[in-house]
Amino acid sequence: MAAQINPSILSADFARLAQEARAVEGADWLHVDVMDNHFVPNLTLGAPVVEALRKATDTPLDCHLMIEEPDRWAPQYVEAGAGSVTFHAEAAAAPVRLAREIRAQGARASMALKPATPIEPYEDLLPELDMLLVMTVEPGFGGQAFLDIMLPKIRRTRQLIDKHGLQMWLQVDGGVSASTIERCAEAGADVFVAGSAVYGADDPAAAVRGLRQQAESAGAAHHGCAG
Repeated sequence: MAAQINPSILSADFARLAQEARAVEGADWLHVDVMDNHFVPNLTLGAPVVEALRKATDTPLDCHLMIEEPDRWAPQYVEAGAGSVTFHAEAAAAPVRLAREIRAQGARASMALKPATPIEPYEDLLPELDMLLVMTVEPGFGGQAFLDIMLPKIRRTRQLIDKHGLQMWLQVDGGVSASTIERCAEAGADVFVAGSAVYGADDPAAAVRGLRQQAESAGAAHHGCAG
């Protein structure tokens, strides 16, 4: 699959979200970090802002819910216009039921794992998901340094996806930049959330194109003819 770049609006100017969303037209998705100050030590935005963003941009919205009780709240984000909704394995009471509910509402269902959460216990759940997100920093704040120790986990996740012959996406989020994206692609990721690497650039749209090119070259080199 071609590499996808999802700029994270956590690194954008919150007072100018509509303009910031338009500044990255050409991105595959716009990554929206929803934090509740309980599951993670930060508070960001909720469904009303997602609804407003949906009207302000044609780029589909990828909502990452770093919140408690996603079983209760996730459906609201589909209603607000998210094309993909990610809940955390550590927070969901009934992940299979939740994934099925998100899909039944017409969005892509995705599950995220914090750095210390292994993928192996969730192997049987993979067919219920459209995407799996491996966090490459501790969730809560943008601008953190990439955790290299997550690369083996990305590899193991890719192996499990391939073992079951699934068409699901493998997303990485945290510290993704021009200096780390190739390692993530080589390890098997194909969807990349980038915050400051995009919004900290003079030309965010050009940064998106550059990151995508890097990821595709690295991914192609790694997968060879099979990729």
